[in-house]
Amino acid sequence: MNAYIFPGQGSQHPGMGLKMYEDHALAKELFRSADKILGYAISDIMFHGTEEELKQTKHTQLAMFLHGYIAYRCLNINTPDMVAGHSLGEYTALAAAGCLNFEDALRLVEIRANAMQKACELEPSGMAVVLKFDDKTIEEVCAAITEEVVVPANYNSQQQLVISGSLKGLEIAIERLKAAGAKRIMMLNVGGAFHSPLMQTAQDELAEAIYKCAFNMPVCPVYQNVNALPTTNPDTIRENLVKQLTSPVRWTQTVLNMVNDGAVRFTEFGPGPTLGNLVKRIVPDMATECLGSDEA
Repeated sequence: MNAYIFPGQGSQHPGMGLKMYEDHALAKELFRSADKILGYAISDIMFHGTEEELKQTKHTQLAMFLHGYIAYRCLNINTPDMVAGHSLGEYTALAAAGCLNFEDALRLVEIRANAMQKACELEPSGMAVVLKFDDKTIEEVCAAITEEVVVPANYNSQQQLVISGSLKGLEIAIERLKAAGAKRIMMLNVGGAFHSPLMQTAQDELAEAIYKCAFNMPVCPVYQNVNALPTTNPDTIRENLVKQLTSPVRWTQTVLNMVNDGAVRFTEFGPGPTLGNLVKRIVPDMATECLGSDEA
């Protein structure tokens, strides 16, 4: 079985999508349609913008959604057996599986990006990655910090867990993790505390839009971030999508569940093999490929 996976923020780069735009009539049509729906040329920012412009959450999320969805439509010839996306990539996965139509997914991503940007501005916050350290100890350290917000946010592989919270909370957590034996901890260059309680205002705003949106039966099971479990139930998908912004991304367990359910190859649609590399760390002998990564 072939698992199709879609990345979130992080692997964007200037020029992303331009080759597909030049080579595929469908890509050109979809990029132009996106520009019209949004009311501005996101394609121009993707093709000709600076790295700094693409780093802005309001642009990054739209760029990554469009790139992944258009790569799926233009470079793929098979129907997926199962899909999953990392954080923002879950929206791309839902569109690829037919659960959301293109316009609805694009508008939800726009609302999500803007709501998250506003939430980031409410309090100084961020994320840090802890490498090659025990998940249980990281969870215990975060849980013991009650005076500030700091939580596990992205379970990326057995040896990579991202924590998220207020800057003070992260400072305390990093100090305690180092005291507990963690050797490699790095702050990430992100705008705020994604997948933490500090995103509650963004979740509330996004929830209103999600509940107004039509969700269809997907063509295959969707493995969702909040519980790493497969579902084809539109109501369940909607509920889990609402919870996603303040819940951790359980990517390690998602990949393991997909493998246990029969996945023998992971195909990533994105500008780089970010998720494929994580899959290799989780399941070292797994076959992976990335479609859309030959444009850099």
